[in-house]
Amino acid sequence: MAKKPVKGTSGRGQRDLTVKVKTARGRKMSSTMWLQRQLNDPYVRRAKAEGYRGRAAYKILELDDKYHFLVPGARVVDLGCAPGGWCQVAVARVNATGERAGKPQGRVLGVDLQEVEPIVGAEIHQLDFMADDADEQVKAWLGGQADVVMSDMAAAASGHQQTDHLRIIALCEAAAYLAFDVLAPGGTFVAKVLAGGAEGELQALLKQKFTKVANVKPPASRSDSSEKFVVATGFRG
Repeated sequence: MAKKPVKGTSGRGQRDLTVKVKTARGRKMSSTMWLQRQLNDPYVRRAKAEGYRGRAAYKILELDDKYHFLVPGARVVDLGCAPGGWCQVAVARVNATGERAGKPQGRVLGVDLQEVEPIVGAEIHQLDFMADDADEQVKAWLGGQADVVMSDMAAAASGHQQTDHLRIIALCEAAAYLAFDVLAPGGTFVAKVLAGGAEGELQALLKQKFTKVANVKPPASRSDSSEKFVVATGFRG
């Protein structure tokens, strides 16, 4: 005798929606696992549904929900801005398009080594932020100092955890030095780092320059990733 379905467990809406990806000829197992993770990632699905260019947009959303640095009227610089998700979030929150009547209108400046598709409300420029005159160029584009400098940059992965850690710390330090040159007093610096033991000097440097330095792993950051974000507020000038 066939068993009756248990109430509440049958039907399309109740089935297991996990997507399984078969290993294709010529595709490495690591690539297959990455693809499967992407297809089953709720933040990836949300980004597509809500029009963001990547799941990373939710990291800056969650950080700003906690620390409130993307306020209407703020002038924001996004270093290594490709593909543009952080810029999209900043545009809405600082009112860069002026759509929120009665609120100050901010500015969003994105810079990257590669060309980035235009983003409504943001000014995108190709620039090596480590060039000698990058700070002056950024201030010229902004017409003054910035209130926020943020970076979600990561160096190309080498496959060696300690090497990757050192590379991203070096990127973060370079971004911090540019922030020191372009931030207005009271400004905020936000950047991605990888946990690994070499970030002590960076932390000490930021504590000299800012009144408060926090290390945060937002919910949108994958639990199996060693990434975290440093949020430094109250730039001393």
